[in-house]
Amino acid sequence: MLELINKVKELLESGTVNLMIGYGDGYNKTAKPVFIAKPESADKLIWDVRCTQNLAVYIHKHEVKHYGKIGIIANVKALSTILQLSAENQLKDGTLTILTVSPKGEIRQFANYEEIENYLLSNFPEPLASDKKKLDDVMALPREQRWDYWVNELNKCIKCYACRSACPLCYCTQCTVEMNQPQWIPNASHGQGNFEWHVMRAMHLAGRCIECNQCLDACPMDIPLNLLTLKLNEDIFKDFGQKPGLKATLDFALNSFKNEDKENFIR
Repeated sequence: MLELINKVKELLESGTVNLMIGYGDGYNKTAKPVFIAKPESADKLIWDVRCTQNLAVYIHKHEVKHYGKIGIIANVKALSTILQLSAENQLKDGTLTILTVSPKGEIRQFANYEEIENYLLSNFPEPLASDKKKLDDVMALPREQRWDYWVNELNKCIKCYACRSACPLCYCTQCTVEMNQPQWIPNASHGQGNFEWHVMRAMHLAGRCIECNQCLDACPMDIPLNLLTLKLNEDIFKDFGQKPGLKATLDFALNSFKNEDKENFIR
């Protein structure tokens, strides 16, 4: 821990970064995001098993970008998000100072995105076995029961949009749900509007979601939103061989086409 604190102090004192995003002690022994702008404040930093939040969600916040030179202490999910944001032309290589702590406790500073790609090859975790089992159980249901399952789950939604706020890949400056000319998605929390919102959001994340489960953690109604994108990612990998969050440059299955495509699905 002391090594990490000293490294951040060094980066701040040298002017390499003006702000470092990291983890600190939160309420009831949890970890919370902290924003370190002064070297003496680096003593607040922690790194342990509690540090599961995807801090990459803060990269595009106006209050953070205002500092100019930004650093981040990234877990593997945040590293994956950074690569995905680069692949979507939302970040340029060299614009962030990126640190991580390896499983062996070593502090690592990445010189470029290629180093992150190589690091993730041996450190990127598979989806949680519990999530995979939940998804398999849902998919094993007859079609009508699967429909009823999601209708019941999504009816719980109170349209707080915590899932959107927690997602590091929901970075649109104006979301579809905020458009009212025309009104694409109903604002009210009711069955149809909830279904439209979550299906739309899942499709927007198809092949992009890096499976950090921040949507699930943020949902006050405990709706298993992560299962939607997990299933879509599985299908895209099966059909197109693509996995998000592993490359800083990537072609996306849902926005790639060939002029000779026959589009036989359009009737």
